[in-house]
Amino acid sequence: MGAETINRIFPDLVKQHYLYYGLIAFLFMAATWECMKMMKFGSGYERWIVLPLAFFVFYMFSKRYFNHGFYFDFRLSEILALSLILISVVTLFKYTSELYFDSGKLIFTVIYTALPFGFALGLPKYSAYQDVFTLEVFFMFILIWSSDTFAFLTGKFFGKHKMAPKISPKKTWEGFAGGVVLTLVLSFFVERYFPELRGNWMVVGFLISVFAPLGDLVESQLKRSFGVKDSGNIIPGHGGILDRLDSFIICAPVVYLYFILDKYF
Repeated sequence: MGAETINRIFPDLVKQHYLYYGLIAFLFMAATWECMKMMKFGSGYERWIVLPLAFFVFYMFSKRYFNHGFYFDFRLSEILALSLILISVVTLFKYTSELYFDSGKLIFTVIYTALPFGFALGLPKYSAYQDVFTLEVFFMFILIWSSDTFAFLTGKFFGKHKMAPKISPKKTWEGFAGGVVLTLVLSFFVERYFPELRGNWMVVGFLISVFAPLGDLVESQLKRSFGVKDSGNIIPGHGGILDRLDSFIICAPVVYLYFILDKYF
């Protein structure tokens, strides 16, 4: 159903392939630029090499997905990349002072943007031989936005216990629970009506509802650490690209890891 719809819009699969890669590359570059500005690099060489280095890592890490070489196997590059993302998040919360040096800012920016968007390129299935281009990323965004909306509404009416008052005062555990439950309901319909998608979307929905709030907390902690209100103003009234994609940056590697594990189990 989803694949047939998008194939009617873009009948040439190669065009779909390039369109998706171009969109992810654009979002990645915009997010990297915002992260660099938010972290307030000094006048050293780091500020001049962060964008080229991030794009080089993104290209080298993701080119095999672009060339249909992704088979959901455990490889050293995937394990290292997932580990680096985890280490960068821990560093942000526990060892923030390490990010006050330009070298630390450089490493964090590259890991925080290049690797997650690289993982995002491996999520859809596309094959010129089977005429397939699936919409995993599209439904990821739907579930992320629904999780945020459900959590906000549940927290507004029932929220009493703060989740992380110093980082994000409006988040509550009641809102978090509501986001999980209602996102699972929506995931049920995705799983039922879009069987061409990878994996079990009840599981994907649960992972997104758990890790999307973490992605928001990571970016909130980053802004708080550097005294920034919004990551940018590219979207009038809604902040920057990072403000809109903070949950996606954490969810994409998590869902990618799930797809790898799903292949074996």
